[in-house]
Amino acid sequence: MPAPVSRAHTSALVLFSGGQDSTTCLAQALAKYKRVETIAFDYGQRHKVELEARLNVLRELKSQFPQWAAKLGEDHLLDLAVLGQVSDCSLTRDVAFKMESSGLPNTFVPGRNLLFLTLAAALAYRRDLQVLVTGVCETDFSGYPDCRDDTMKAMQLALSLGMDKRFLIETPLMWIDKADTWALAESLGGQPLVDLIIEHTHTCYLGDRIHRHAWGYGCGQCPACELRARGYERFESRGAV
Repeated sequence: MPAPVSRAHTSALVLFSGGQDSTTCLAQALAKYKRVETIAFDYGQRHKVELEARLNVLRELKSQFPQWAAKLGEDHLLDLAVLGQVSDCSLTRDVAFKMESSGLPNTFVPGRNLLFLTLAAALAYRRDLQVLVTGVCETDFSGYPDCRDDTMKAMQLALSLGMDKRFLIETPLMWIDKADTWALAESLGGQPLVDLIIEHTHTCYLGDRIHRHAWGYGCGQCPACELRARGYERFESRGAV
């Protein structure tokens, strides 16, 4: 069950890419808050198909979960082409996935989550939304420094001070792995939500919407597909599916 909501926090802006993690976060926010809006960013990502997939997810959520539809407000898409211009990584360039000498994979987009949260907070300020929800995670992540709990706490403080508004950055997936993320989705929306995530969300870094697997669409070989597949296998082995 969702945790109790502070009387000061009744609305949320979900950073929503249309993937498994952000869809699960969106479902939890819809179960928890009275008003929920969504935001996404076009930063020249190779897997730009996610921007189309997210619209399908929003449509299906409204259709299949009428108890959430009335809470789901405006969707926002921001053009962040400048991020792609300053990023030399495998998510914005046609290069193979590999580990860098820094110890981080070349899927790391420097400053991405920091910029996302800053712009989300600016929009939330204007829209009078108190909570920023993001699917960052320390358990099943690739060492990205902008996914760490300490980073989120620092951003919450900086944004709250800088905008003179008491923002809450909520990270529902911070301490759970991908198998637990599947289980969280099931606890929120049952098998229909699990099926929706399988069929409509997009995770694959290569933007593959042709190959269908038990866990959804994707190339099956990129880091995002491998992580999602392993999590689904563990979730399924628990007898949850």
